[in-house]
Amino acid sequence: MDKFFKISERNSSFGKEIIGGITTFLAMAYILAVNPSILSGAGLELPAGTLPTWGGVFTATAVSAAIATLVMGFIANLPIVLAPGLGLNAFFSFTVVLEMGCTWQLALTAVLLEGLLFICLSLCGLREALIKAFPETLKKSVAIGIGLFITLIGLANAGIITTETATTLAFVNFDMAHKTALVATIGLIITIILFMLKIRGSVLLAIAITTIIGIPFGVTKIPEGFRPFSLPAAPHLFCFDFAGIAIDPATHKFSAIIFSQFFVIFFTFLFMDFFDTLGTLIGVAEQADLIEEDGSITNGKEALLADSIGTVAGACLGTSTVTSFIESTSGIAAGARTGFSSIVAAVMFLLALFISPVFALIPAAATAPALIFVGYMMMKNLTEINFKDPSEGIPAFITMIALPFSYSISNGIVWGVLSYCICKIAAGKAKEINIITWVLAVLFGANMIFQACRHF
Repeated sequence: MDKFFKISERNSSFGKEIIGGITTFLAMAYILAVNPSILSGAGLELPAGTLPTWGGVFTATAVSAAIATLVMGFIANLPIVLAPGLGLNAFFSFTVVLEMGCTWQLALTAVLLEGLLFICLSLCGLREALIKAFPETLKKSVAIGIGLFITLIGLANAGIITTETATTLAFVNFDMAHKTALVATIGLIITIILFMLKIRGSVLLAIAITTIIGIPFGVTKIPEGFRPFSLPAAPHLFCFDFAGIAIDPATHKFSAIIFSQFFVIFFTFLFMDFFDTLGTLIGVAEQADLIEEDGSITNGKEALLADSIGTVAGACLGTSTVTSFIESTSGIAAGARTGFSSIVAAVMFLLALFISPVFALIPAAATAPALIFVGYMMMKNLTEINFKDPSEGIPAFITMIALPFSYSISNGIVWGVLSYCICKIAAGKAKEINIITWVLAVLFGANMIFQACRHF
């Protein structure tokens, strides 16, 4: 098994891989609660059948995450965990269904077709070629931007930052009125101390300790009549609506308007997933030192295939697009370097189907310190960017700030590519821009113009 996963070859151990897999799972276990809430429209007064059920989506979330992550572990041998992505699920429910008036079955159909297309693109190597051709400066800055992004997520989850002040953004007061922030800060201090003491599994151990500390503060809540076991609900299997792609339900005839609307939905899913995955894979691979000399990601083709298979599986089970999670960096920070950690995380997702109440006990205040600390771990690429050359430094800077402040990996990539081309042209270095970067810049620019024209 050591030889199959190349554990020793990558200077890791079974202990590190197990701890890394559990750490990543705990850092992203929130998706088991958040994704069903978003896709089912929890808290909204909607007619029955408008959106899929909470229980069905919960099962689909756990199973699709497990399937995609197992493929990532066995086929790609990378320490990357996948699950239905945030942002993509919000677009699914609030834009496609509630705003555009489409059925959730039609939205699932768009997700399925997107996944099938990505399988084809992954098998023929086009997605991998894009990563390989991505400018080195942007690869480094995307990784740093993701570090800042995940830090921002951790700060927000912990309630440490607030917008309810005279300034745009500020820290809250660390008092008993902000217990979550206080416990998370204690957890961060514990994480740093354990890491500095070089204690194995410091991040995972800190999560466990912080969860316990949260009990007297009332942050870790143990419900009355707590039971650790529960049976999973049935998922929404194969709920597709192929006729809805272009057939008007009123006339039962082809409608160009409906078809064009579906194309917009399909393209948006495609665009968001493509570049979210691109950014995440680059960022995670940079942190784990899994970038080859030619600029490609180790087993990148297989990693992209896992992402695509996960999306198809998720659509068949009844959930939105499955994608790679940036929280995988927390497992890498704990020592994970191979796909064995992904196998561990996948098993945890399957266990969560039956013991979800146990994982629900872990508060955001306990996992937030791990995300914040990962931000530090991903800053190492900063020294490798040539800021003395403005044509390199400016695009890197724009990428690093656009990604966290827009709360979107794909936005960071878009603005990074556009600024890279503008700076290289202005500096008289247009020859340094490869053909794929040119194509991306044209597509990104055209998409921005298209989106702007839609609102006129």
